[in-house]
Amino acid sequence: MPKKAKAAGSRKEEGPVPCKQMKVEAAGGPSALNFDSPSSLFESLISPIKTETFFKEFWEQKPLLIRRDDPALATYCGSLFKLTDLKSLCSQGLYYGRDVNVCRCVGGKKKVLNKDGKAHFLQLRKDFDQKRATIQFHQPQRFKVFILQLEGEKHWRLYHPTVPLAREYSVEAEERIGRPVHEFTLKPGDLLYFPRGTIHQADTPAGLAHSTHVTISTYQNNSWGDFLLDTISGLVFDTAEEDVELRAGIPRQLLLVESTAVATRRLSGFLRMLADRLEGTKELLSSDMKKDFIMHRLPPYSAGGGAELSTPGGKLPRLDSVVRLQFKDHIVLTVLPDQDQSDEAQEKMVYIYHSLRNRRETHMMGNEEETESHGLRFPLSHLDALKQIWNSSAVSVKDLKLTADEEKENLVLSLWTECLIQVV
Repeated sequence: MPKKAKAAGSRKEEGPVPCKQMKVEAAGGPSALNFDSPSSLFESLISPIKTETFFKEFWEQKPLLIRRDDPALATYCGSLFKLTDLKSLCSQGLYYGRDVNVCRCVGGKKKVLNKDGKAHFLQLRKDFDQKRATIQFHQPQRFKVFILQLEGEKHWRLYHPTVPLAREYSVEAEERIGRPVHEFTLKPGDLLYFPRGTIHQADTPAGLAHSTHVTISTYQNNSWGDFLLDTISGLVFDTAEEDVELRAGIPRQLLLVESTAVATRRLSGFLRMLADRLEGTKELLSSDMKKDFIMHRLPPYSAGGGAELSTPGGKLPRLDSVVRLQFKDHIVLTVLPDQDQSDEAQEKMVYIYHSLRNRRETHMMGNEEETESHGLRFPLSHLDALKQIWNSSAVSVKDLKLTADEEKENLVLSLWTECLIQVV
């Protein structure tokens, strides 16, 4: 029987690029947000830009400003999260630092005005009104399924995309990196996209009491460098099983001295050998990035935060059943060395991780509970049968590529127990 999976453990400076502006015609009515699927939601979010156009012309290339002047759409966006919502959440229990930060700019520097312990709405409102403080609400998706709000206007400045400074925030950006490349004001309902590494600064225009915006950050830790770090260990593991040179000991006392020319030449040779091997590799062992993605993903929208998927539903799968995978976008299948073995003769196992039981209330909050991965592991002999289920719209249990009927039934029963498949 399968076992439960255990928890794991220079770019050139670019010149100014044009900031494309698209305008939504009011005559067509507001762009309704479509929650039928992640793809439909994204399509409605960037409407009228087509998804194919966005990823071809703008994604990680240049900023995109979508103007939406429709009053009905502005009203809708402004209703998604307001001060009254913050008041309600405070009554449920919000804490300074963990859930909210109160800060303001003093003398060109960020000053944090947090109190200790629980945040009370009256104090937040006082800081907001009297001190003109900014209230940063962390991970609001823990409490609301979707949030997009732009109340009032907000003035934005975008600077050159650049990696080294992208992680450093400064209210004196103009003094450090020159004048802004783009400068514009957002109105209610507008949407602004800018690529990875773009330094940005937001200000409330003069004459307005306040402005509100939501930042949707995506695709973190998904660079080629991250992928290389994730896959190279698996490639080395596979190669070392066949090449005795990689299993030979390093020179004595190498770790106690600075890197030598001999060691550098040897490592260079190994890297060239790995590059040659990579050219003919059909599948890469990439586990950490896949696992991290699933562990930190929200549960399926239809799962209501995951509570509904604690127990399976529908018919119990049998040998004569036809089954299909459900919530495929929330499941990853990967092959990696057995995590229960620590010796050199580690066998490969098939691991399945899923986000069906992730908790919305702890999403992206760094809790220990969040680091627990949910899933199963199977012997490598089950890989072909699992791929049948993964790559088919529906498959008969008796046709699974396993030797014994008992193995076939045990496989689908394990997947059904985790709510990963359903009988059709």
